[in-house]
Amino acid sequence: MDSKSLILLILISLVAVLKWLFDRLIFIIKRNRRRNYYRNVYLQSDDWKRKRYVVLKRDNWTCVYCGSKATQVHHKKYAKRNIGKEPIKWLVSVCDSCHEKLHS
Repeated sequence: MDSKSLILLILISLVAVLKWLFDRLIFIIKRNRRRNYYRNVYLQSDDWKRKRYVVLKRDNWTCVYCGSKATQVHHKKYAKRNIGKEPIKWLVSVCDSCHEKLHS
């Protein structure tokens, strides 16, 4: 392999690595935006409060995992797009300790 071919191969590899790093950075930025919106806007909204009440009432304010008094609602799945458009069936009522276990 001559030196020109080697330099070209190194440049192509460098461009591929830089593209991967750029794509990864964009992914992290978008994920952080979604997470911040979810935590700081959606979970404080009236829409979420209504949906939370519906789920707790549906489950009779009982933790679906241990049967004790439920005070929180857990997402079994998250909507990849359109935060807040998750169906009720993706949400369950949980007590504090079970919710803690689910997230640890």
